[in-house]
Amino acid sequence: MSEKYLVQPDLKFIDEITGFGAETLKKCFQCATCSVACPIAPENSPFPRKEMIAASWGLKDKLIGNGDIWLCHECGDCSDLCPRGARPGDVLSAVRYAAINEYAQPKILANAVKDPQKLPFLIAIPAIWFAILAYITMAGGETMTKLFHNFGLEWSHGGHDVIAHANFVSTWLVDITFVPLAAFVVIIFALSLKNFISDIHANAVAEGKTDKTTIDPKGFLLAIKDVLPVIFKHDKFNECEANQDRATAHMMVLYAFIGLFVVTNIFFVVLYIFHIPGPYSQLNPVKWLANISGAALVIGSALMIKNRLSKKDQVSSYKDWYILGLVFALGATGLLTEMTRLAGSEYLTYFMYYLHLIAIFNLFAFLPFSKMAHLVYRVTAMAYASYGNRK
Repeated sequence: MSEKYLVQPDLKFIDEITGFGAETLKKCFQCATCSVACPIAPENSPFPRKEMIAASWGLKDKLIGNGDIWLCHECGDCSDLCPRGARPGDVLSAVRYAAINEYAQPKILANAVKDPQKLPFLIAIPAIWFAILAYITMAGGETMTKLFHNFGLEWSHGGHDVIAHANFVSTWLVDITFVPLAAFVVIIFALSLKNFISDIHANAVAEGKTDKTTIDPKGFLLAIKDVLPVIFKHDKFNECEANQDRATAHMMVLYAFIGLFVVTNIFFVVLYIFHIPGPYSQLNPVKWLANISGAALVIGSALMIKNRLSKKDQVSSYKDWYILGLVFALGATGLLTEMTRLAGSEYLTYFMYYLHLIAIFNLFAFLPFSKMAHLVYRVTAMAYASYGNRK
């Protein structure tokens, strides 16, 4: 006797992913061209055919907790060869964003980040906050110096004889903002990934993609170490044909963020451990890394925008433009902040620094809720596939 399955379509989920860019979903007629064309899909149980039918039927649980949606790198081969124009790559991109939105908490922030009408509020929050911090820094410098002195601390500033951004918004106030914010983001990701890993494991066991019944934390962490070289070398991107040009731009942005992360941590240690405030000499090797990383961020994100604009048949939704615009704004305001300071334009460099702080806040505060969270989820899914010997 054959088994029977009760299919209960989630129509709201279909509407949700359609709004995220899966507008071509219903064109799919299950010919399997996409699974045959995909150069990175496993031979047994390949994607994205099964994901396309699950999306068409509104099987949310089959997709949200499916690690395979993250193994797809949206290279475009399947979309280019699809005879019906169903664009499976765009559909899986929409499903991935729905997964991010599902796992991220609190929901009020997740819903705000995905809604273009809420963008002015997301910008206004840090804009008002940093305006207050700038007022405290410039108007209450003497008071803050005495207050910090009472706690045995020194009120951070760059000196009155040079143009220093710490004279506009104190480094103390910037770090008092971003250090707790970073902790908040880490906690959000930790809670989200706990549920995510549990779901993709349950899904893999149910579909016979792995023989492991439980997850060994040590083995899983070792698997992360194994997949990092694949990510750093962009091996999966380079296996694709249709969008190989994306690999260079994507790699530039990735390494730019890594470089800026290193720079930020070095200067944090230099300031708070060795008590050497900025601004630092342009001959400093760390400044070289900062400037090169900033330029790479601008060029890489600009190439991403150019590539997306040039592909008229590619579906682009708010989730795509939000993160691309934000990354470009982050790099551009950072470089302009430095260039205007070196040019001696005090008020202009302070204004650019103000915009830069707003961009940083938006990027990191809403990181667990934006498309950029794919970096964390994809690494996790790739590590699980390696750990579980994905069949």
